[in-house]
Amino acid sequence: MAALRSMSRLLMNRNLSTTIKRGYAEDMSFTFASGNQVFYDGQNVRQVDVPSFSGSFGILPKHVPTLAVLKPGVVSVYENEGNVKKIFVSSGTVTINDDSSVQILAEEAHPVENIDAAAARDLLSKAQSQFSSAANEQAKAEAEIAIEVSEALVKAAE
Repeated sequence: MAALRSMSRLLMNRNLSTTIKRGYAEDMSFTFASGNQVFYDGQNVRQVDVPSFSGSFGILPKHVPTLAVLKPGVVSVYENEGNVKKIFVSSGTVTINDDSSVQILAEEAHPVENIDAAAARDLLSKAQSQFSSAANEQAKAEAEIAIEVSEALVKAAE
């Protein structure tokens, strides 16, 4: 029984030191760009939250290396100074490297504060109309993508 308690303490201490190493103590180099703008170019940030088809997830320094596809939604960047920047992405990829560097490449990206909510709702309405009048499967698929992006855009603008 004493050996079990010793092992338990050893594992607890090991987990604590791993948790401390994975916290905010270290920075991660962050690059975020789209076809229309470079938002971050190697700056150090504390955390990034991304919308992914496998589920939204947060990225901290020392995150396990990952490659993921972004779904339409808001990327939240927690800067070292305490600011939080929210940027809408239509799609793209996120790469997390072993050296704690993170790259996001987005098809389109815009700061959330620049989104016009009325224009987003209008875009959603047009996409839904295109879906209703789609003549073939390709047109329906394209309209479904437009609906998905527009719905995320409306949600981001609210």
